[in-house]
Amino acid sequence: MSEVTKNDTKKANAAAQAWLLQQPGSAKGLHIGTIIFGGLNGALFILQAWSLASLLQAMVIDSMAFADVSHYLWFVLAAAVGRALCLYLKETLGFKAGEQIRAELRRDLLAKMDAMGPAHIARYSSGHWTTVLIEQIEDVQDYYAKYRPQMMIAAVIALSILIAVFPLNWIAGLILLGTLPLIPLFMWIVGQGAADANRRNFKALGQLSGHFLDRLKGLATIKLFNQQESQTRAIANASEEFRSRTMSVLKLAFLSSAVLEFFSAISIALMAVYFGFSYLDHLNFGHYGLGVSLFTGLFCLMLAPEFYQPLRDMGAFYHARAQAIAAADSLRSIGDDTVSMDKAEVNSKPSQYLVEANDLVVLASDGTELVGPISFSIKPGEKLALIGPSGSGKTSIMNALLGFLPYKGELKISGQEVAQALENRQLYSQLTWLGQEPKLLPTTVAANLRLGDANASEQALMAALDTVNGREFVEDLQQSIGEQEAGVSVGQAQRLALARAMLKPAPLVLLDEPTASLDSHNTQLVNNAIKTWVEDKTCLMITHKLPTQIQFNQIIELNGQQQEALCAN
Repeated sequence: MSEVTKNDTKKANAAAQAWLLQQPGSAKGLHIGTIIFGGLNGALFILQAWSLASLLQAMVIDSMAFADVSHYLWFVLAAAVGRALCLYLKETLGFKAGEQIRAELRRDLLAKMDAMGPAHIARYSSGHWTTVLIEQIEDVQDYYAKYRPQMMIAAVIALSILIAVFPLNWIAGLILLGTLPLIPLFMWIVGQGAADANRRNFKALGQLSGHFLDRLKGLATIKLFNQQESQTRAIANASEEFRSRTMSVLKLAFLSSAVLEFFSAISIALMAVYFGFSYLDHLNFGHYGLGVSLFTGLFCLMLAPEFYQPLRDMGAFYHARAQAIAAADSLRSIGDDTVSMDKAEVNSKPSQYLVEANDLVVLASDGTELVGPISFSIKPGEKLALIGPSGSGKTSIMNALLGFLPYKGELKISGQEVAQALENRQLYSQLTWLGQEPKLLPTTVAANLRLGDANASEQALMAALDTVNGREFVEDLQQSIGEQEAGVSVGQAQRLALARAMLKPAPLVLLDEPTASLDSHNTQLVNNAIKTWVEDKTCLMITHKLPTQIQFNQIIELNGQQQEALCAN
């Protein structure tokens, strides 16, 4: 890996970690509770070890009767019950913290997607967004539920045990203190490439998800062109790539655990050897001149594994940190490649025009100029048609009006910039839209129509259906529509979509080639219905072929970057 790539990776990891640290938000209280109960669990274990060591010292060395020291046993049992309760509360609060943060991240991501609009979202496959919304957000769960709290818990427990051990035997304390930095150091060395490996793994998963979903959608085409074997091999190759990268991540995770186990085992063995030789009188230091009692040896040896256990747990969760960093690198950058609309020149003032564009340049979400400059204006009640060949920018202008694409120049509806209306959530109350491909929900006809007007009566729904001749195929408003418009033809679906648009009480009608995919019969029905509908409304239509039923006040032809007014008034 080149030095530049390494530096870029380090910067990306640092930015991702900073982003992760900013996210807890309302879950901070749950995090604090997780740390408190984790620390209490460690304190209760110290009490448990002290009670058990005191019990054995009294019975074995001091020859005391069990009845005289039975209270130590009750301490041991009470501490065990308390530890179980603390562990339960720690795990529960940790999970709830992660769950709450995941919910916040999903809400934030969906809000970002809403702001980006369909034009930007369509640049990526459904599999990509599925991976981001589900897998990648799920992969921050263990980071917030386990790794983050465990960092503080490990520090609290280690400090508590050192405070308990040093007054009894400074050699045992030095063994613990001396080996303490080695574990996180080697854990860091081993896990250096873990975040990058997880990042590559997420990329492979996103590619596999998108590849698989795209092939499912195009299954009929694949079969018609006899490409089953080649596409099966392509999916197998993508799956193998994902398997290989997953195994690379697991190798690092297991290696990290092995390093932790090795150092903790060595440290405990050193302490056991020290106490063993001290009991044999071969070593006579570390006990402040008081000798090494059975209590001291048992107490320190019982605390040694617990001293390293939080660090081992943190090591086990280290791969969760790497996963979260890789996920955060993707999540934090969503929407960064989109260009926001210029708010500097936004202003609102009364206008004689319902729609007005001055030196309008429509931009792609990455800032590339798509069409323009173009200027036009539509007075209330007027109809304007934008015509031109494919690629001339008609749909880009429509997407700018809908707030889906950024732009430069002026683009106003009712005297208000589209950018400002979108920001103030006023844009969509002023317009209704009908596109080329009808999208109906898998529910009843009535539910689909009421997307246009939630309060529409059954009489209004039936009137809208009558306008589009919907009674030909709709017997009842509770008639069901299946997934992906199953049960209705393309023409019937478009007529239902038109009826839905007609129900929305908006002064501006935007039509994006509504008859592009229809046969002559449905084209005639749709155009007749549109004529009736837009008689008293302002309308902007983009089309390849002008419908004869509608009288347009203006017709503008787009040809690349040029525009020509073919008809005015």
